[in-house]
Amino acid sequence: VIAPELPFEIKFIELNESYENIQIGEYIIEAFRVKHNIICYGYSIVINRQGKFEPEKAQANNIPLKFWSPLQKGETREFEGRLLTPDMVLGEGRKGLKITYCTDTRPVEWISEYAKEADLFVCEGMYGEETEETKASAYKHMTFTEAAKLAKAAKVSELWLTHFSPSLVYPKDFLHVAQAIFPQTVIGKDRMTKTFKFEEDTSEE
Repeated sequence: VIAPELPFEIKFIELNESYENIQIGEYIIEAFRVKHNIICYGYSIVINRQGKFEPEKAQANNIPLKFWSPLQKGETREFEGRLLTPDMVLGEGRKGLKITYCTDTRPVEWISEYAKEADLFVCEGMYGEETEETKASAYKHMTFTEAAKLAKAAKVSELWLTHFSPSLVYPKDFLHVAQAIFPQTVIGKDRMTKTFKFEEDTSEE
């Protein structure tokens, strides 16, 4: 038992591959190896969102009314030799939610691929000044500029910078450096929170 004093169970999942996809309930955790002096991973937490229920589609596929609800919930059913699946009553999948977290790494290009269109990208910004790039490269970390370039390439909605060097006493003094590249950049701080909601459907408005 890991940390028995905690009021919830901890499940240990060992990562071995350069990329692993782990599903826990409605959550998908994408773990991807990054570039540091030791093995480190970045993570994307994804919540997919199924399409809207379309009664016209259900009728066109001759789905009996009693199966509409379970199919809408993602279940499958068998009826008169037919396998009834959710896609027979649902429209195209809608935009879900995605958060990507990445520290202890150089700005390798695949990070922006895994962070693509994330609602929030939490990324290290070890050094604020561009002149510190040589040091960042040597210690396998990033500057504000490098993190902002990843956010821009990934087309994320917002970037939170974190994991600052102890020598970076006032990270906000260099916020403008990142915002010049990616305006939706903020300086992360302890106990910082954000609430995420699915996008409202506007197709019928």
